[in-house]
Amino acid sequence: MSGESAPVLPSGRSSLRLSSPDVPAGLSVLVMAPHPDDFDEVAVTLRRIIEAGGRLRLAVMSSSANGVEDIYVDPPSDAVKAAVREEEQRRSMDFFGLPPERLSFERLPTGEGGYVLDGAPGREKAAKLLAEDAYDVVVQPHGQDTNPDHRRVCSWRRQAAAVLSRPPAAWLFRDPKTIAMRLDLVTPFGEEEAAWKAELLRFHRSQQERGLHLRGYGLDERILRVNRDTARVAGLAEPYAEGFEIEG
Repeated sequence: MSGESAPVLPSGRSSLRLSSPDVPAGLSVLVMAPHPDDFDEVAVTLRRIIEAGGRLRLAVMSSSANGVEDIYVDPPSDAVKAAVREEEQRRSMDFFGLPPERLSFERLPTGEGGYVLDGAPGREKAAKLLAEDAYDVVVQPHGQDTNPDHRRVCSWRRQAAAVLSRPPAAWLFRDPKTIAMRLDLVTPFGEEEAAWKAELLRFHRSQQERGLHLRGYGLDERILRVNRDTARVAGLAEPYAEGFEIEG
């Protein structure tokens, strides 16, 4: 897949499949998303968790104003860009069916390049989030990634989990910027779910338009390209798959 990373499968190991009949019932899941739209990248998996009686909580750690092009907003201020991305996330979650009270924007301080600062506010927020419920799983982008926000939020979650008596497992998912990872768990899906997921991703209009401008294809196609390649690497019959490394 040109321009995107490929995960690394450990020799002699097969990935577990998260098909609908196999989803554990009643999981309590925290999605610790560095940015708006990270939840949507693994929406098929998260929908299957809901269908199996699970509970989801989404915490967006950064507004990612730096992901919005100046030509997309007027005036092109960080405050306006942040508001745009947060509203896009609200609309996508309304389409997904996540109740508004299960979504929060943590609005951590950012520094150079618009990335979240690696300091006490982030570490404390991660610790507070993990302590608020007995989560079974935390879902987030993989920490071995070219994006500093992905690396930092993953690190904060590890630090917070290290002091818990019953730390949740982490499902670290493959993103277009993931450098390398194990494929411990895959969620295969077909064209009908791919069309639903693409529609969900297009609620992030600023990112859709940015992709069309910079790459010639939108966020929807960028994520589905990753999903097609994950299915290929895992040797699946299905055309798409969301991929995870399990930690803990």
